[in-house]
Amino acid sequence: MRANRRTDTKPELALRRALHRLGYRYRKDYRLDLDGGRRVRPDVVFTARKVAVFVDGCFWHACPEHGSKPRANDWYWGPKLVRNVERDRINDAALILAGWTVVRLWEHIPLDEAISTVVTALGADRAPTSATAPASATAPAPTGSAASRDPIAAPDPANPVDLAAADPGDPPEPIPPAADDSLG
Repeated sequence: MRANRRTDTKPELALRRALHRLGYRYRKDYRLDLDGGRRVRPDVVFTARKVAVFVDGCFWHACPEHGSKPRANDWYWGPKLVRNVERDRINDAALILAGWTVVRLWEHIPLDEAISTVVTALGADRAPTSATAPASATAPAPTGSAASRDPIAAPDPANPVDLAAADPGDPPEPIPPAADDSLG
């Protein structure tokens, strides 16, 4: 079992590459320390938006469509796979209680569907657009003032002013020159 990867599986890499091409920035395999001492390591984490994405393998997480049950050593594999699923549900509940959005994707889901699921969880009104992404892989174009929003920054709940609502044609506020008192 040492040869089985915990991170950087082919479906996970494909999803990360596609999200990066679309302009999303994230952390990979980022440890989240939750209340009660629970530690969770989602495959892809959007910390500012509090979205945790897991790309689950069909065998290891007992996919109802493609998960297979080994015939040899059933006494070992049966309880192990059940524990994996139970751990996933406990982690999901802990993340939701902590205010996170949890996205679980099976490895067999087509890439386009996985991308649209993640983009929907992130909020389609804040979806970045990328000039290098193919037209079929881009998210729906945002409308209104949301198009000028920074794709990386999350809204600040402490500051209710929406800077993206400002008219993009308005000139920026001039920055006064800094006073340098060290020149004497």
